[in-house]
Amino acid sequence: MPRALTASGWVDAWTSTPSAHVVKAQSTADVVAAVNFARENNLRLVIKGGGHSYQGTSNAPDSLLIWTREMSGITLHDAFVPVGCDATYTPQPAVTVEAGARWLAIYDAVTTRGGRYVQGGGCTTVGVAGFIHGGGFGSFSKRFGLGAAGLLQAEIVTADGGVLVVNPCNHTDLFWAVKGGGGGAFGIITKLTLRTRELPTTFGATFGTIKAASDAAFRDLIARTLSFYADKLFNPHWGEQIAFGNDNTVRVAMVFQGLEKAEAESVWAPFTSLLTTSSKDFSIESPLSLFAVPARRFWNAEYLREVPGLALQDDRPGAPLGNIFYVGDSGQVGFFIHGYKSAWLPASLLQETERQKLADAVFAASRHRPVSFHFNKGLAGAPAEEIEAARDTAMNPDVLDAFALAIIGGHGPPAFPGVAGHEPDLGVARANAQTVGRAFNALLTVASGAGAYISEADFFDPNWKTSYWGPKYDRLAAIKKRYDPDGLFFTHHGVGSDEWSADGFTRLRT
Repeated sequence: MPRALTASGWVDAWTSTPSAHVVKAQSTADVVAAVNFARENNLRLVIKGGGHSYQGTSNAPDSLLIWTREMSGITLHDAFVPVGCDATYTPQPAVTVEAGARWLAIYDAVTTRGGRYVQGGGCTTVGVAGFIHGGGFGSFSKRFGLGAAGLLQAEIVTADGGVLVVNPCNHTDLFWAVKGGGGGAFGIITKLTLRTRELPTTFGATFGTIKAASDAAFRDLIARTLSFYADKLFNPHWGEQIAFGNDNTVRVAMVFQGLEKAEAESVWAPFTSLLTTSSKDFSIESPLSLFAVPARRFWNAEYLREVPGLALQDDRPGAPLGNIFYVGDSGQVGFFIHGYKSAWLPASLLQETERQKLADAVFAASRHRPVSFHFNKGLAGAPAEEIEAARDTAMNPDVLDAFALAIIGGHGPPAFPGVAGHEPDLGVARANAQTVGRAFNALLTVASGAGAYISEADFFDPNWKTSYWGPKYDRLAAIKKRYDPDGLFFTHHGVGSDEWSADGFTRLRT
């Protein structure tokens, strides 16, 4: 439905509020008509695809919402050449997707049926356009880099109602800007073409939870886990998460590519041996389990439904059998955010001389809130060609040398102000927000000034320009003025938003 978002709100920031008007776009022509109508009638515009914006940028009262969900076409190409590129351009296997397509459907077309790989989102319900605008990490970004770096071409509706095809040969400045420059700032992407890759032989995952018997043991466990990661997992095979809890637990939820099950088990053998020989200090709350499957089955909905505890079926009447989502993502459905912060941690912290400092900072932060390391959301350890491709995007260069994105957050159940029995507990939410801040400050003692991932960042970050884009912001701002001089496209902490009031209607400076 048009008003539904992944989150129901963020305390003292925003709440899910239906737009006054909605255009359910089914074509680029529909988007053009809506943009022209908004411009001519001085309406606030909001763009929504999958609705996964934690910062609430895909909803606003008194706005015209352009909902692209019905634009979900997917076309595979054996040899794609961007429009306007000459014979020196090497044709590439690719996939063209419309803006409303979500990743599970794309993986089904590209991987399950097509036998190829495309760098997309780990959460299968994320929409493709917002993903590319944010830069785009997937579970296997340590091997295949940023989703935005694999963009070959995009069709975009600009503020004047024009339709531009942008690629390395046409409108190269706008092409660069949409690769990580943030959604809803430069125009409305209606179609994208992404590079596809040779599919690895296998994909797999390992899960488990270890609990330390004391604070001292937990400090030791943190240090040992970081050393194990640096020695065995800091490479293109491994991605996803390890979380350090305020209950003295380490929760492993890692994925891998290109390894057989026996090879992956041998990688983890030293760690499991450590746990066995240190049973007085550590207990196994959930045994480390590992599975590997032929890569073409990894996003096969029929297969995933048969794996216990992995996926949930869309239970709405008439929903296609292919509509599933991971159990691990279910906690985000409608959640009310109390606090959320992220930072890229430089790979230098994994050096032997620095690991103990990092472990101490993680322990200090975990006394307030759990700390989650998303290893696939930092490109250090990725192949050199993927790092170079990411360098030519609008993202903060901090991502290039980061071994992980650290995320600290807090949330409560779905909450809706004014709805009896479902209103947010503001006292609890604000208290949790403070603990998120204390935890984050403790972690940043070893990574001060670190950049943040725009798609998973703090709504209240006062240094958002530097956090999201670093030295690239000025170039993005110049491109914004070139293609949207009157600020039709406005989002919270989007490029150029500092020139307008919070509602996007009053220019603050000339």
